[in-house]
Amino acid sequence: MDHLRYSGLPFEEQRVAFLAIVSADPLVRDALARAREFDLPDWLIVSGALYNSVWNHLTGKPSGYGIKDVDLFYFDDSDRSYEAEDAVIRRAAAHFEGLPLPVEVRNQARVHLWYLQKFGQPCPRYSSASESLSYFASKTHAVGVRYDADGQLELVAPFGLDDIFSFRITPNRVTDNRRTHEVKGRRAQEYWPEIIVAPW
Repeated sequence: MDHLRYSGLPFEEQRVAFLAIVSADPLVRDALARAREFDLPDWLIVSGALYNSVWNHLTGKPSGYGIKDVDLFYFDDSDRSYEAEDAVIRRAAAHFEGLPLPVEVRNQARVHLWYLQKFGQPCPRYSSASESLSYFASKTHAVGVRYDADGQLELVAPFGLDDIFSFRITPNRVTDNRRTHEVKGRRAQEYWPEIIVAPW
């Protein structure tokens, strides 16, 4: 049960362990360094590349195992057009070329404009990149990291880190995202059988 060695610890101890693990992972370290250079407003690397890298570290898997892409959020309310976001996505493709996984870039100021059409229900108009994490289908996935102005890693984790360190995927019932919670939970168990998916 060594993979659970950080489970149940105080948040500050988990925060230190989490940042140490992700900053030592080659994929995450490179993605964070490039994201810092790319310098989007209110940027965050979020979700799978982070918590999957922690699970890989704790179960002895290689860097990048089970990770589909790197999610890079930013928040730019000055231009919410599709064209402006698309230009950023194209620039990002060139900037992140050479990373072993694709980088998915999304302006969180625009999500409410397309979410209903894609997912069949509305989502709120976010006021920051961090706020969107609170609406993820699973609390476990709501985690983001970036460099602050002083070059220190900053963690955003609205629901804490114990779910990640306990290999537990917990639903976030703030919106009706049951299907997403269950699909992502099943996929995670294929790669990390240690995971428990809490029922919706």
